[in-house]
Amino acid sequence: MSTRDKLLELLESSSGEYLSGEEIAEKLNISRTSVWKAVNSLKKDGYDIRSLHNKGYSLDANADILSEYGIRKFLNGKNKGLDFDIREEVTSTNALLKKRGDNGEKADLVMIAVKQTEGRGRFGRSFFSPSGTGLYMSILLRPVNTTVAEATMYTTMAAVAAMKAVEELTGCRPSIKWVNDLYMDNRKVCGILTEASVNMENGCIDYAVLGIGFNLYPPSGGFPEDIENKAGSILKYSRADSRNKLAAFFLNEFMEYYRSGSRSSYIDEYRAGSMVIGERVNVIMPDSEREAYVLDVDEECRLVVRYDDGSEEKLSNGEVSIRRIEG
Repeated sequence: MSTRDKLLELLESSSGEYLSGEEIAEKLNISRTSVWKAVNSLKKDGYDIRSLHNKGYSLDANADILSEYGIRKFLNGKNKGLDFDIREEVTSTNALLKKRGDNGEKADLVMIAVKQTEGRGRFGRSFFSPSGTGLYMSILLRPVNTTVAEATMYTTMAAVAAMKAVEELTGCRPSIKWVNDLYMDNRKVCGILTEASVNMENGCIDYAVLGIGFNLYPPSGGFPEDIENKAGSILKYSRADSRNKLAAFFLNEFMEYYRSGSRSSYIDEYRAGSMVIGERVNVIMPDSEREAYVLDVDEECRLVVRYDDGSEEKLSNGEVSIRRIEG
């Protein structure tokens, strides 16, 4: 851990209290000059560190600061053993973890970014990932003897875990739009993307990367024009520790589902949280679009729809738009 990160952890553990430069230097076994440099480095990255003559340094107790120490405070059980790589800015957490996966990185590494410059969604779409207003996270998984079809259920697990994490943070439960989006007040607040590397010899995956992006706060200046009528945020204003709590709550829920391997533990909750069951939708495929009525989500997380001609289909790919919201 760098001097900067050690200082941040120390200030977080004493949030709201002042620590003198001498006290910090003694606790971290560094020079006063190193303390000063680390403080300035944190200030440059946007941390609200207050300095008072004869009192020292203090971190704003109400600040929403994303950090490994802050996340670990809210992790439970086995999740305390997760490894973290937290960065101020990346191209894409999924893209970087896929490279790490190709190079043999061990499982259960969590990468989180304050900002993504090339955030990605399904079908090659971009995911708006500005600094300081969202939570952008990917997890490297190495399941044993898992097929691609089985790995697609990680998206379902993640949707339920995200739904429960947001409810734990805010007291309000979002809805799931098949297959990978969360909505609040009819606006998208979360997207999920699962990618995998396949072993062609046995048809199983070598690793999977589960990526999730939350719109936690409204971005400064608003959302871009192309999504301003569709995107929303989970909270209206910044709250202390919200990003740390949301990351930990999600990891606690997702890793429990992942380790259990039991679909019954999350499929029923996925159905209960669905915003498309019982709704008329447009089924969108690469070369067609049809109106349909959504009957159910089955055990494979396929969307069961009935078309206007009476025929039924179980959809395992594609996407839908809800006519009353998006049509």
